[in-house]
This record gives sequence, structure tokens and C-alpha cells, in this order.
Amino acid sequence: MNREMISRLAHSDHPIAAPLDDTSVGELLDRGIPRGDERVLDLGCGGGEWLLRALAARPQLRAEGVDISEASLTRAHEAAVELGVQDRLVLHQQDASEFTSPHRFDLVLCVGSTHAFGGLLPTLAAAREYLAPGGRVLVGDGFWEREPSPEAVEMLGEFDDLATTVDRVVADGWTPVHGHVSTRQELDAYEWAWTGSLSAWALDHPDDPGSAEALAAATTHRTEWLRVYRDTFGFVCLVLRSS
Repeated sequence: MNREMISRLAHSDHPIAAPLDDTSVGELLDRGIPRGDERVLDLGCGGGEWLLRALAARPQLRAEGVDISEASLTRAHEAAVELGVQDRLVLHQQDASEFTSPHRFDLVLCVGSTHAFGGLLPTLAAAREYLAPGGRVLVGDGFWEREPSPEAVEMLGEFDDLATTVDRVVADGWTPVHGHVSTRQELDAYEWAWTGSLSAWALDHPDDPGSAEALAAATTHRTEWLRVYRDTFGFVCLVLRSS
């Protein structure tokens, strides 16, 4: 079973691939697209959940999503058809870091996909190239709530604490106009959904060739979360305007 399939199964009960509940997602979208007639770009859109929610609630919105996964974009298109918003959604299958567009966008999204650009600041540098005058960026990334163990750093990567993260963003020429730090409930709910959905699928499909691998992946992930990074990892979303 490949990594993409494991991720798809793991997110089946939590389609927003980040530790955010529905209320937080809705508020972030409201802050990022206040008029409702904006043009929105999601870099690393996956199944397009952010864009689908934005489009469904705003009949004048136009959106584009970029992702390398054909299967994810197919799901996004099918969901858009079901919602009746497919005429206002354009999907691009390619590496987000290589995407180009003749348009500028009022909101550029990249939540949980900054690795595609090599980190937070390179992501913001890329987003700036697509941003219309007066536009906003909605970015979501990790931070350390307290000093991590070397094992946690090796597992999740190099992050700063929250204050330093925001300081770096400001020093890079951005002004936060809204922010959301994921609560413990959101962080835990995301991990329980990830491991639980994958485990449930494995138990429900014992004869599938990938069942044992899926169950092992869920078990490993749960152990790493509980024993390595649960008490140190945080997640922040920032709505930014160029200073």
C-alpha cells in the first residue's frame, strides 16, 4: 500500500488534512475571503476541501487548486460536481512549487503543505508571486510548544516556537491580520481520526493485501504521536497581508 493510499484512508473521517475543526476552518476562510467574490488559489490542495467549502458558501467565488496527486484531484472534481461548483473550480496536476499562472489571486492558501516549498518562508515567497494587490495569504504550519526531543525533530522537522515563528514572518515583510492556534482538542481529534480511520479500514478489510500494512502504519503513527511529539508539537494558521 503506497503512502498516498494510506493518507487517503487516514483522512476519510477528517477531510481537512490539518488539526482544525469545522468552526476554525470556516472562520479562517471568512477572514481570508471577506468579500465573497475573490479569486482563490490553494497550493497543495489535496482533495480540495478548503476550496470546496469556500465555493459552496460563496456563489461568486472562483478558485484554483494545485496538487501532484491525480487521485486527490479526481476526488476534488467529483465532489465539486456533486456540489454544483465545478464551473468555478480549476484543478492543476503538478508540483505546487512549479505552478505558474497568468492570474493573480486575492487569497493564496497553503495549509499543511509548506514542505512542498522547503518550509514556511519559502512558501510565503512563492505565495507572494501569485498575490493580487491587497490580497491575503492563509498559511498553516507547525511550531514547537516546548523544547522538542531530538527524536521529535527528526520525525517532524525543524520548527521554531510560536513567538519566533511569527517574528520571522513579520521580518519577512508580512503583517498578521488573523491567526488561529490549534487547540489541544483539535490536535488530538486530528490524530485520533488519522489513526482510527486507518485502523478501522484495516479491521474491516482483513482479506485486503494492504490490511496488515495499514494497521501497522496506524499503530506506528499512534505510538509516535503519544510518545514522541504530542506534548511538544503545535499548529498555527496565519492570515497575512504584505507589509
